[in-house]
Amino acid sequence: MNSPLPKVLHPVAGRPMIERIIRAVKEAKAEEVRVVVGFGEELIRPIVEPLGAICHKQERQLGTADAIRSASPESMRGEILILNGDHPLLETEDVLAFRKKFKESKAALAVVTCELPEPGPFGRVVRSGGSVRAIVEAKDASHETLKIKEVNTGIYILRADVLQKLLPQVKSHNAQGEYYLTDIVSLAVEQGLTVDGFVADSRVALGVNTQSELANATQLAFQRKAQRLMEAGVMFLDPASAYIEESVSITAGTVIYPNVFIKGRTKIGAMSVVEPGTFISDSEIGENVHVKAGCYFDGAKVSANVDVGPYAHLRPGTEVGEDCKIGNFVEMKKVKFARGAKASHLTYLGDAEIGENTNIGCGTITCNYAADRQKYVTKIGADCFIGSDTQFVAPVTVGDGAIIGSGSTITKDVPAKALAVARGKQVIIENYQPRPKGERGGDS
Repeated sequence: MNSPLPKVLHPVAGRPMIERIIRAVKEAKAEEVRVVVGFGEELIRPIVEPLGAICHKQERQLGTADAIRSASPESMRGEILILNGDHPLLETEDVLAFRKKFKESKAALAVVTCELPEPGPFGRVVRSGGSVRAIVEAKDASHETLKIKEVNTGIYILRADVLQKLLPQVKSHNAQGEYYLTDIVSLAVEQGLTVDGFVADSRVALGVNTQSELANATQLAFQRKAQRLMEAGVMFLDPASAYIEESVSITAGTVIYPNVFIKGRTKIGAMSVVEPGTFISDSEIGENVHVKAGCYFDGAKVSANVDVGPYAHLRPGTEVGEDCKIGNFVEMKKVKFARGAKASHLTYLGDAEIGENTNIGCGTITCNYAADRQKYVTKIGADCFIGSDTQFVAPVTVGDGAIIGSGSTITKDVPAKALAVARGKQVIIENYQPRPKGERGGDS
């Protein structure tokens, strides 16, 4: 991967590969998940252990069979599913299907396979009379064996007692001097055990070993999410250029424009529109919300019937009520913006509470960060009119129905229904003649 990050922690569509796999098997009701770790153990453990997985360290990387030995197979019971940590497109439905087929097959061991037009480095599946007889690693395969298109995905399902019997018999008699897990197939055949092969979609075999393959897997994951949303009634102008993580929920009737990135626990209601260049993370957007081009949402909540943008920035803790308007180049952080309020242009509101139907004029700022490095709150009541270019030096409160004159710097509370003007007096000097340039002292 040419990266300091352990391979399995590289993200695919927003989630580390290993997290995606653990979640798939946990949702398939696996009783226990064991993860074999080696390189990057100190980074992998904090990711997988909170998911309920148990880490087992492989002291020396001597092959896949040795990795399984590191996971204490002697303490396992029931059915064992063995997966690779770098197959990020595996889904819960796949795991459930493997288990169902295994139960129906009555086999002692099953390997999941797929057919590839260009098998490349994949191990080849050798069959005889339809049954799997062996898996041969590409680097150990003959010219004739390399012609086989059916390959091993690296996914196995077998009974614990079979694994415990066969694993100690695996030897390192190969070109790499490693212990191959694939050898348990030929060992099982030699001992008269039934080995089955389940042909699956090639998607489950998609492993990631390069940055190019990582990008391809991410693209496929985003495309799959877009397809599912379209099947549920969400409209896309260009699904190939919409980047929506699997954890996102979007209701039917909403329109997604190109070049949109939506991630995390975001929820978007019905009949909304998200225009190009928008980034939305961990936010909740109600019905009939128009998000115009270039907006950035992070941990915000927007109620129904709201227009936002273009180029608005809603930061964490912001809650926008119904029927509001947030215009171009408006930034909000930790703001409660009540129903019907408006901030149409070029405004910063931070640590503020804005009442219903209040109009915030262009260029208004809440000065929430003081010299003591503390944040203070500005409270503006309902039905207020805030003139353009107003600064509120928090903490300060403005009562309902108040009017603030343009260009004011408000440092004291303003009563309800009052007019507040706080600005320098305009001075006009008629027939003013500036001094000649040479008489201006230090002026230049």
